[in-house]
Amino acid sequence: MYQVKKVHMDQIDRKIVSMLGHDGRLSNAQMARELEVSEGTIRRRVKNLLDSKTISIVAASDPKKLGFFSEALIGVQCEPDKVTDISNKIASLEHTRWVIATTGSYDIFCLVALESSEELGNFIRLDIGSIEGIIRTETFVNLSVAKREYGA
Repeated sequence: MYQVKKVHMDQIDRKIVSMLGHDGRLSNAQMARELEVSEGTIRRRVKNLLDSKTISIVAASDPKKLGFFSEALIGVQCEPDKVTDISNKIASLEHTRWVIATTGSYDIFCLVALESSEELGNFIRLDIGSIEGIIRTETFVNLSVAKREYGA
């Protein structure tokens, strides 16, 4: 797990984050024109947002177009004192897209994407199943996606 340090952001920073969330390829010049500030202001603010790890600019992919036809959400119940360790182990596995610690019936949820249901089964049995401290898992296979958006 990681510690979160709050970063001060004003309206311009928020608008930059929103704009980049919708199109990470926007140029500083385009954002400067739309926000009516200098390109230097945008460049400096984007650099600060990146340096503080408030944002990261990545390519968001569609798993199916990359050949990952079996996507699932896995709920994990584990021993209470092992949540952080187990979260980190799951996060290090190749096919995990994100891992979160939660409240409720499950201590951890992870989203995974694999090429087939057979590979998903192997992942659950061999990769997740080999992690010490896990009490039980429940897998929710994605049947369809109504919205897949990564931006702000």
